[in-house]
Amino acid sequence: MVNFFRRLKRYLPTQRRLIQLYAALLHNAHVKGFITGNIYTGNGKMLCLPGLNCYSCPGAVSSCPLGALQNAIASSGARTPTYVLGILMLSGLILGRTICGFLCPFGLIQDLLHKIPTPKLRKNRITRILSSLKYVILFIFVVIIPLWYGLQYYPVPAFCKYICPAGTLEGAVGLMSHPANENLFAMLGSLFTRKFIILLAVVAACIFIYRAFCRFLCPLGALYGLFAKFAFIGVKVEQTKCTDCGRCVGVCPMDIKKVGDRECIHCGKCITACPTKAISFKAGKITLHSPDIIHAATEKKKNVRRNRIIAWGVALLLLAGVIAWVHIPAQPSAPQPPSAPPVQTIVPLPKPNLPIRLPGQAP
Repeated sequence: MVNFFRRLKRYLPTQRRLIQLYAALLHNAHVKGFITGNIYTGNGKMLCLPGLNCYSCPGAVSSCPLGALQNAIASSGARTPTYVLGILMLSGLILGRTICGFLCPFGLIQDLLHKIPTPKLRKNRITRILSSLKYVILFIFVVIIPLWYGLQYYPVPAFCKYICPAGTLEGAVGLMSHPANENLFAMLGSLFTRKFIILLAVVAACIFIYRAFCRFLCPLGALYGLFAKFAFIGVKVEQTKCTDCGRCVGVCPMDIKKVGDRECIHCGKCITACPTKAISFKAGKITLHSPDIIHAATEKKKNVRRNRIIAWGVALLLLAGVIAWVHIPAQPSAPQPPSAPPVQTIVPLPKPNLPIRLPGQAP
């Protein structure tokens, strides 16, 4: 029996995987959409959650930050899209690419695809060079093309329209897989065919290469990577303990050159690999996860278990609240009493000035 539970423990999801699943549910809390095949169009769509999750997904309760940025640039003209840029900057400054490692629904899909047992392609010099491609895509398809057409009053969200595999999978395939939307098949054309081929290529690449889309193509990850040096939360290295052994870089599946750089998604694999315990997960100066905390947790299992139950209880209450909020129908406004008809004032017409006739005078 003990051996059975030990084997079962290997297949249980890790804390990071649980957070990823929770974030995916929070992004797609409109459960009714998967049943009816309809897109949620409530007030939540005015917000942008940080992960890459298509606006047109039947379960999406918010807008995709990347799509919102393109639409804002395309429709802004000479104005600066301060609202969307403010949300992205705030997310980048607080979390950086920790969003990619923990909160992105499409990142979770890539992780699960890579779990399929096949030969894997390890990172090398070519993958490190290809990791710069996403910055080119960010500059051209997210900024230049939408801005160029926006100045001509013709909005084109280029990345969403021509490339985004998350939109194809979650939006197009998610909608067309429902029987109620079978009329959408008549609207498909060559553009969808090209995007579907891109989706198949990305899915195949993610099976053999860890997070191929995230590493090579995702402009949202490139955008968050620009905040790597300033992010408040993420893995940090204590330089006084570091011996430059390189084990952290070797165990990392991403194309990093050092822990915490622009390619690091802060998954935390390097924390347990460091022989000198120089790496920890921090929020500013507060240590959230480190080898010392892991060791202390084994000695105080009751307190750790209690804190986890409280944290997950609060998180589940938040998720339940969001699900209830997006499913409660909006109350119709009270009918207004009919207004009284306007009072028509009759104004007498002036009498015409008729000529005065004397008696016996001819007209």
